[in-house]
Amino acid sequence: MAQIDRLFRLLLKADGSDLHLLEGQPPRMRVHGGLAPVAGEAVLEKNILGSMLQEICAPEDWSVYLENHDLDFAYEMQGEARFRANYFKQQHGLAAVFRVIPFRVLSLNELGAPDVIKAWAKERSGLYLVTGPTGSGKSTTLAALINEINMTENRYIVTLEEPIEFVHERQQSFFCQREIGRDTPAFADGLKDAGRMDCDVILVGEMRDYETIGLALSAATMGKLVLGTLHTNSAIKTIDRIIDVFPADEQWKARNMLADTLGGVCAQVLLRRSHGGGRVAAHEIMVRTQGLATSIRDGNISQLRNMIQSGRAQGMQLLDDAIAALLDEGIIDPEEAYLKAQDKARFALAADAAPEAGDL
Repeated sequence: MAQIDRLFRLLLKADGSDLHLLEGQPPRMRVHGGLAPVAGEAVLEKNILGSMLQEICAPEDWSVYLENHDLDFAYEMQGEARFRANYFKQQHGLAAVFRVIPFRVLSLNELGAPDVIKAWAKERSGLYLVTGPTGSGKSTTLAALINEINMTENRYIVTLEEPIEFVHERQQSFFCQREIGRDTPAFADGLKDAGRMDCDVILVGEMRDYETIGLALSAATMGKLVLGTLHTNSAIKTIDRIIDVFPADEQWKARNMLADTLGGVCAQVLLRRSHGGGRVAAHEIMVRTQGLATSIRDGNISQLRNMIQSGRAQGMQLLDDAIAALLDEGIIDPEEAYLKAQDKARFALAADAAPEAGDL
């Protein structure tokens, strides 16, 4: 048993999502969105933390970390859990963050995802994106969507991940899961390879740069179903982010490709449930319509908000409307709604009227 497994078991027992280890500080864990020191744990000295971190990664990876001050990989605590590991350096020395990766891939129904996302599993081509800030559950939602395809469709699925998080076992589909840095140098390289692999579905763990986004659009144009993530806070900002990554003289081309291929965007955030009990996701949904394609092609992004508001019959919704529905049902409290909303003014009155914790 590795030294660090003891801390992982404490994290799992507390139903936490992340373990933070920084040299010169006590271990901390994130539970239902809140971050606090692990009870009874001492400050982590360099030799202790270094021994913990070195023990669970390959010697060649440890050398990479010492040289580059950054390392991403997945660690499995045999038979209990998997963790996404990120090693880095900070002001006082060594540091790492570990995120829990469930062994079992939750279904879209279990995640409470809108029905329209489930319908994406039936699509044969196009670009479908799950977006949101770090820690918003993007990878979990994408894994559930891939699982839906696996359970219902006979497809060849290639995943490009950094690192591989959810391990999918063959059901109706079969898989080629590739880890960036081990199996292929970068997302762009993996996308180039995927174009020659006769695959049906490509999952891109993160679309973060011009080359990756351009290749993903090209793959969707050529008839692949491309699923990916972006760090954007709304469906509308996702359009801007994709177009802006291209040089000015290529943006017209990017708009046309995106108009032709974009099938849907799900932007999500996680909110704390009232009175504890974990977190719940709120989703902004934008799906392909003729009006959406025309607006993207013409650069009329300002029209998209009204288009989403009027597209309820197609499953569209604004994030703030989803948050308001959770608030009305008493699933979240007014302060949490205010903190995660895009239009703060809409929720300010309810948040101001909410009793302080000490008044309850």
